[in-house]
Amino acid sequence: MFENLSERLGKTLKNLSGKGRLTEDNIKDTLREVRMALLEADVALPVVREFIAQVKEKAVGADVGKSLNPGQVFIKIVQAELEAVMGQVNEKLNLAAQPPAVVMMAGLQGAGKTTSVAKLAKMLKTREKKNVMVVSADVYRPAAIKQLETLASEVDVTFFPSDISQKPIDIVNAAIDKAKKQFFDVLIVDTAGRLHVDEQMMDEIKALHAAVKPVETLFVVDAMTGQDAANTAKAFNDALPLTGVVLTKVDGDARGGAALSVRHITGKPIKFIGMGEKTDALEPFHPDRIASRILGMGDVLSLVEEIERKVDKDKAQKLAQKVQKGKGFDLQDFKEQLEQMRNMGGMMSLMDKLPGMGNMTAQLKDKANEKTFSQMEAIINSMTPGERARPDIIKGSRKRRIAASSGTQVQDVNRLLKQFLQMQTMMKKMSGGGAAKMMRRMKGMMPPGGPGGMFGR
Repeated sequence: MFENLSERLGKTLKNLSGKGRLTEDNIKDTLREVRMALLEADVALPVVREFIAQVKEKAVGADVGKSLNPGQVFIKIVQAELEAVMGQVNEKLNLAAQPPAVVMMAGLQGAGKTTSVAKLAKMLKTREKKNVMVVSADVYRPAAIKQLETLASEVDVTFFPSDISQKPIDIVNAAIDKAKKQFFDVLIVDTAGRLHVDEQMMDEIKALHAAVKPVETLFVVDAMTGQDAANTAKAFNDALPLTGVVLTKVDGDARGGAALSVRHITGKPIKFIGMGEKTDALEPFHPDRIASRILGMGDVLSLVEEIERKVDKDKAQKLAQKVQKGKGFDLQDFKEQLEQMRNMGGMMSLMDKLPGMGNMTAQLKDKANEKTFSQMEAIINSMTPGERARPDIIKGSRKRRIAASSGTQVQDVNRLLKQFLQMQTMMKKMSGGGAAKMMRRMKGMMPPGGPGGMFGR
């Protein structure tokens, strides 16, 4: 996400160093590069124009203090402006209504509406502790109703059955009635995908909205369509009183034009972003954290929140105690660590949130792909419990058997054992006072004052 923009801005902002203050003359070339970076990221032209004008106005004449160099001052200004363009703070769903609070999802065909309904239902149930019901008013695609029923079962929320012979308004009214009687907190309504040029379909959703009066009307749009996503959202917003946008397939969007254009063009906040296929791959949209990621400074806050939610604390505690008692770190522990990483979206998802990883080499990114993860797990699964507990006994014939059983090569087994030894060495260092030393070393890698230090937070 934002790889191209992040890389381009990173190179550009390095050029501003050794200047005593920022002047129109010494930021001219940098601004031109920033402008090109934004246009290449498919950010809408009006957004780029205003962005550059605002950055220029704030940067010219800005004094450079002793603790910051001109590049850091400029980054601070660019970051503040990126946040302003995207909406500054995360805007939560407004569910303060007489239950059930009705949330309607609208959007084009293929944008990922039905999947987003399930993801949102899961998020509201697990994080907000809401009792959620979902219903499909898509009477044009029988597969959509079945898909939502399957997904509802997967995320363990109540599905209200509907049929293509019914009218969308009748379906939703019946669902609201049932939700009221059974004390549901939230009802999420999936609507049929439509083209904004299709007048008949747009009239239908307007009538549905007027009859149902949802507290939230979210427009679901594919981030990979770039600035077209913002233009489509505007067309829908002209027809429907949208309350926010859900940006899907953000993990496949290396440019980021949609995220930077939607708020400016529609005046509506991006409330959530979809970061993958899994049902928990929906995140609240935090403009400040996204701005930090664009500038290659990571998103440590989101990473910490993700660890809090997804790491099995009991297992982590047992492993820590085991290592501290000097019992060592074996291949079974290594396998469990891989599983924890997979739960958190894999190595790439973690690396994207770490400071300085935005400009990571393509070679390293390639090594950290999901295929490698699966291969490592397959190799460990092909070992006996004895081999996992005592990796030092894995020699020639055992290696050949493990490789054959896991569908890999002996060199793959050797590579895994080498990576395991490195991890084992690190774990040994962390027992005793090693963990404190490691934290001190990590602190030394941070900008002055910690992750947010250079921005005076």
